[in-house]
Amino acid sequence: MADGIADGIADGIYVALGSSFAAGPGIPPQVDRGALRSGRNYPSLLAEEIGLPLVDVSCSGATTAQLRHDRQPTLAGPVPPQIEAVTPETTLVTVTAGGNDVGYLGMLISAGVRGTLTARLPWLPVPVRRRLGYTVEVPPPEAFAEVRASLTALVDDVRRRAPSARVVLVDYLTVLGTHATPGTVPLTADQIAGGRQVAAGLAASFAASATDAGADLVAVSAASEDHGVGAPDPWVGGLAMGLPGLGGLRAFHPTAAGMAAVATLVAKHL
Repeated sequence: MADGIADGIADGIYVALGSSFAAGPGIPPQVDRGALRSGRNYPSLLAEEIGLPLVDVSCSGATTAQLRHDRQPTLAGPVPPQIEAVTPETTLVTVTAGGNDVGYLGMLISAGVRGTLTARLPWLPVPVRRRLGYTVEVPPPEAFAEVRASLTALVDDVRRRAPSARVVLVDYLTVLGTHATPGTVPLTADQIAGGRQVAAGLAASFAASATDAGADLVAVSAASEDHGVGAPDPWVGGLAMGLPGLGGLRAFHPTAAGMAAVATLVAKHL
């Protein structure tokens, strides 16, 4: 057990809940191809660091509803709501989810793919290029309010199942940080600005939910501002077009270095 880990969690079980930024699609080894979950994601690395047994049910593509009460379809079949992994023996829970509720990474990937396609096919007629264009739509404030409310309700769900558990909200690594420009990512200036607005909305939702629920917050978004796409030391990948289940990173998702950085940040917080 690492020195300094707070009393009260040392003798229990750590349960990791979340979507792809917790699961680690494409980072080897992939230990659950249905969930696109890595054996070297931040929950796995954190569990090693603090010496707790881990139950990791993070699953790529999950929404907060699928953490709380909905079954999630995967390539290996539907999986139960992640909250069911929390038991009275649970003393630590981390949560990274909410981006799929507002379509965050899906919008960036769609914009990047279309931008790359049009750049590689300069002979396309202008009307076709316009149809292939993609606007990163910033969701309305109500959508982020729903993420905030859902995360807060999830913390309450955890505490009903495990009254002594410490709940840590871990927000999203920055994708479009200080180094992201139209020259370093296949996005326009407007798309980059829209993506940053969505990321800011998610970060604010996490912070507000932590306050509402009295949960811990590890704001990895702020810590990773200089480690986004295009940075000398990126913690997220660019528009990689690999197959996550076969070892290829998913576009605009954490790298192994990013997962290690998140694990270190959470361990220091604990």
